[in-house]
Amino acid sequence: MSRVPASLAAKVRARASQRCEYCCLPEMATQASFEVEHIIPLKHEGPTTLDNLAFACFHCNRHKGVNLCGLHPLTGKLVRLFDPRRDDWNRHFRLLGGRMTGKTDIGKATVQVLHMNKLEQVQLRKLWLT
Repeated sequence: MSRVPASLAAKVRARASQRCEYCCLPEMATQASFEVEHIIPLKHEGPTTLDNLAFACFHCNRHKGVNLCGLHPLTGKLVRLFDPRRDDWNRHFRLLGGRMTGKTDIGKATVQVLHMNKLEQVQLRKLWLT
C-alpha cells in the first residue's frame, strides 16, 4: 500500500478547504479523521499524485472503497463515480437541508454508492452547512 507523503497530503487538504470533496462535510464537524484518498484506487493502478488524490471524510471514503463505478439507482445502468479533479461538484449534486441529490447520472450513482444520505451524515451536514 502506498502512503501519501505528508507534504502531498497537506496540499490535498488545503486545496479542499478542509472539507470532504464528495459530501462537503467540514473536517471539524466530526471526530473521525478525514483521509487523503486515491480517486482511481491503487488497486486499479491509480498514481499517488496530486491530480489523483482527494480529501474525503471517513464515511465517504469507506463507502467508495475501490469503486470506480456504481449502478444508477433507477436504471441499473453502470455509471462512473464523481471525480473531484475532473468534475464540477455543482453540476452533479444539489445539497438541500443536509440531504444530497444527484442531478446527473454520475451524481445519482455517487450518492447511492457513497450512502451520502445516511441519517447521521444528513444531520451533520444540516448542522454544519445550513
